[in-house]
Amino acid sequence: MLMKTCTPSSVLLVCLGNICRSPTAEEVFRQQAAIAGLSIKVDSAGTGDWHIGHKPDERAQRHAKAHGYKINKLIARQVNNDDFRNFDLILAMDAQNLADLQALKNNLADTENSMAKLALFSEEDPTYGGDDVPDPYKGDADAFEEVIERIESSAQAWIESWKAC
Repeated sequence: MLMKTCTPSSVLLVCLGNICRSPTAEEVFRQQAAIAGLSIKVDSAGTGDWHIGHKPDERAQRHAKAHGYKINKLIARQVNNDDFRNFDLILAMDAQNLADLQALKNNLADTENSMAKLALFSEEDPTYGGDDVPDPYKGDADAFEEVIERIESSAQAWIESWKAC
């Protein structure tokens, strides 16, 4: 299947610590893109540096696994300047991370149009459009389940939007 010109070749998913939302979104996105026949490089990172080198939160791993997603081999990393050049699209899990990413991008000397497009993860989602994916870190099991539901919905919405163009 040929990728449409509006389909990005690479997507970076970003949350705060890269241990709950973004690694879950990375694997959900990877699986849904593969099912749709899209060849997209998918990665995740955090805007903060607290968890660099750590595996995803145990609760995130457990809930992801219950839904058929294996995130236990992913390792947290922080967003870096190269990400703005190496990815076509960077999707933030919430408005604060989107603002932080925009500030990082604005500080780069690169004024070319080759810089990644930034967007809110839920931007294309008719159900959760414009909403933050809530951080489940301080929440209970229901918070992690809600995150998976929202991530599956928004990832599917992005993929559907690419298939439609």
